[in-house]
Amino acid sequence: MPNALNVATYPTSTAVTASDATPVKCRALFAGGAGTLVIKHFATDSSKTFTVPAGYLLPVELDDGRVMAASTATGIVALS
Repeated sequence: MPNALNVATYPTSTAVTASDATPVKCRALFAGGAGTLVIKHFATDSSKTFTVPAGYLLPVELDDGRVMAASTATGIVALS
């Protein structure tokens, strides 16, 4: 199963509070509750919005990116 959520794939996890100012470094984001994840990569001025169901694993690499305050998903965890 690709992108399986396990310790071997993602040994480090950190809770994320959506913020326009807090940098996030990860290989994937997990959303425990349904909603939107608004992601801004460090190198761009634009953001991308993903609508996700509860328990969703979004494979997105961020290196000092942002999970913007406009995100409505809950239980967000950065995995790396």
